[in-house]
Amino acid sequence: MEVRRFLVWLRQQGKVRNALLRECLGEVLGTFIFMMFGCAALAQVKTSRGSKGQYLSANMAFSVGVMCAMYCCRGISGAHMNPAVSLSCCVLGRLAWSKLLPYCLAQVIGAFLAAGLVFLMYHDAIMSYSGGVLTVYGPNETASIFATYPVEFLSLGSSFLDQVVGTGMVLLCFLPLDDQQNSPAPPDLVPPLAATVLLGVSMSMSYNCGGGINPARDFGPRLFTFMAGWGSDVFTCYNYWFWVPIAAPMLGAVIGSYIYLIFIQWHLPDPDTDTCANLLYHHRKADISNGNTDIFCSNSLFCIFEKKPYRK
Repeated sequence: MEVRRFLVWLRQQGKVRNALLRECLGEVLGTFIFMMFGCAALAQVKTSRGSKGQYLSANMAFSVGVMCAMYCCRGISGAHMNPAVSLSCCVLGRLAWSKLLPYCLAQVIGAFLAAGLVFLMYHDAIMSYSGGVLTVYGPNETASIFATYPVEFLSLGSSFLDQVVGTGMVLLCFLPLDDQQNSPAPPDLVPPLAATVLLGVSMSMSYNCGGGINPARDFGPRLFTFMAGWGSDVFTCYNYWFWVPIAAPMLGAVIGSYIYLIFIQWHLPDPDTDTCANLLYHHRKADISNGNTDIFCSNSLFCIFEKKPYRK
């Protein structure tokens, strides 16, 4: 009993009263979980030289991480874990614009912390694999364990398009999962379905740029590698390519969101106006046949009905 009282007291003392801070804590933890799965898998695959995992296992680890993170923090913050998703929610009116920057900062912090922990876990393996030299280039580079980098032949324009299309596809497939006017997934199934979408995109659109499609996923670990010994090459390599996985996903998220709105969401039945029209039709038909009243809808949004004497 004393333990229970202590836990109740501890919960009361430790509960964060500020709603935005609670949501940001959820984003930090969610992004941390997601990135721990992904970066740890990449470290295992690379440092084992493919003997302890392959391309598929790394992509599956990221997807499982997304699913676990969504189950963990979706009830607190919505489990965005991606500034591009947060921007999409702002554009669609699902998130206040004032929350965009705090959400993005929380996501970057979560990714940064995950990269740091993975580095500590795999420090000896990374040093053995790289010969003690932390580099961005060459056959023994290890920077790609944490951040994304393009293939050497890729142009800047192609890499930008790659990130725009990849992120747009993610949002285009994410939005129907929660759209109550469409065919929404049961709430408990949204995390595994979202993870499946991410797996599909990463398995088909990650060759060019490593499948970033998430500014926090890229910038947080990139900042960590800059501080941990890889140096400024993480920002200057490939003609200062680092800004592409930050800017392009944001644009792709907006484009993907509006494609869904224009092609699908705007054409779905509106439960308010359609119900109003249906009731109006049946009431009008019944009353005209009785010859006593006329019903019309004076406000289609709230379906307010008024009656007037019917005159032939």
